[in-house]
Amino acid sequence: MAPTLLQSTHQQAPNTDILDLARKVLSIEAKEIEALATRLDMQFSAAVQLILNCKGRVVVSGMGKSGHIGGKIAATLASTGTPAFFMHPAEASHGDLGMITQDDVVIALSNSGESDELLNILPTIIRLGAKVISITGAAGSALAREAHIHLNAEVSQEACPLGLSPTASSTAALALGDALAVCVLELRDFTAEDFARSHPGGKLGRRLLTRVKDVMRTGDMVPTVSANIPLIDAINEITQKGMGFTAILDADSRPIGIFTDGDLRRAFAAGLDASNTIIGDVMRPHPQAIQSQQLAVEAVELMENKKINALLVTDQTGKLIGAFNINDLLKAKVI
Repeated sequence: MAPTLLQSTHQQAPNTDILDLARKVLSIEAKEIEALATRLDMQFSAAVQLILNCKGRVVVSGMGKSGHIGGKIAATLASTGTPAFFMHPAEASHGDLGMITQDDVVIALSNSGESDELLNILPTIIRLGAKVISITGAAGSALAREAHIHLNAEVSQEACPLGLSPTASSTAALALGDALAVCVLELRDFTAEDFARSHPGGKLGRRLLTRVKDVMRTGDMVPTVSANIPLIDAINEITQKGMGFTAILDADSRPIGIFTDGDLRRAFAAGLDASNTIIGDVMRPHPQAIQSQQLAVEAVELMENKKINALLVTDQTGKLIGAFNINDLLKAKVI
């Protein structure tokens, strides 16, 4: 019988031992990053300025685990306002070097600083006129010496007990790349809305790019009545339009009140006679409204603060132009 998740062909280690090992790994990597922070110098500042002033793109390259880290650094730069992509160094020597121009900045990662694939393409990159930032764990390595700027990501030990698998060293290189990206982001005055533009398909993009006009209902889809009609007619309007409320408008199409399903239930509980009541006598005056160009996320905050499930939308003159409820926001995936 094959072993299950609760069984093993090996002797099981006590949970306390497993947790101790995990904490040791995290502790080692955290200490190495803290040590890295204390070693930052003017080379790092120069690297940030070089990326900030880059007229082309940032090209990140590395082999093996360094390549995986490089891919993430390139993705972080690209999503935070710096055009960037990853180039595999082995593929570069077979034609992909054509992607690099003299206006680009190349970030080359290698823990040893002696990766043949990177060193083979480095002279060509420099001849093209591109600037090179190296991130290595060996300040005396060939890659560190040949680069225009070198960032030292050296660690005193790996979290791997064999000292072989890149663990603390790859974490340090990743953290250094994140520091570069965030510093450039800050100096560019990159905003959350800028971030959302490069993530239109994600939840954050929808929250920061979707505006009230994108989710509101308009025209005959919006339930409206005048203040002098019978309550029973207002109830019919609520039922037909299916938004859970009706807006009450004055002669200039400005909302002067609102009446909801909840208001109706409370009115019936109080013994109200719907057949002898006009809507203007039971409506709630001064309804909450928002304008169409505002972000939908602002509407969510307003609805949460006021504990309401729907909002009216008015133009700059105060006239009603639309409405939406919590279901419309859910459909738009704003919440």
